[in-house]
Amino acid sequence: MSTKIKFSVITVVLNNDKHIERVIKSVDNQTYKNFEYIVVDGGSKDKTHDILKKYKKRISKIIIKKDKNMWQAMNRGISASKGEIICIINSDDYFTKNALKIVNKYFQNHNIDYFFGAVKKRKIFYHFNPEKIFYKFNCYPSHSISFFVKKKIHKDLGNYDESLKYCADYSFFFKLFKSKK
Repeated sequence: MSTKIKFSVITVVLNNDKHIERVIKSVDNQTYKNFEYIVVDGGSKDKTHDILKKYKKRISKIIIKKDKNMWQAMNRGISASKGEIICIINSDDYFTKNALKIVNKYFQNHNIDYFFGAVKKRKIFYHFNPEKIFYKFNCYPSHSISFFVKKKIHKDLGNYDESLKYCADYSFFFKLFKSKK
């Protein structure tokens, strides 16, 4: 009997051989192990492919295909995913070792469709004020990197708008905040 995949962790990358190894290791080193890891490479020309080959046993699926923008790459990963909860982690970001364990606990203990985690930049950002989305961008800690959402929400609302050059994540969050509590 197989266990249903809980998390689909997706990294999109384009020419980031300087940081891709760190994110792969941070995903692989999670204490919570019920996840798949998908890497979507938009056609890197640096040593990213060599690093992906090195870690191919730790990555569930590698998609290498030129994309028109980051949003299309993220949507490719979402379409390929089999997990109940989607998480995007960018190629120059990383998880703490208990990130998935902590997030899983929130999903288990609360009736939630999505979760914004804290993000450490120059300080720790952890606020969530969706009521402010009408008049300011920073109503939550960061863009997609600290965001976990049930895949069924993407099925209901759609994926990221590939026609937008910027802020397709904000557009998705706006639809989400308007439709969910």
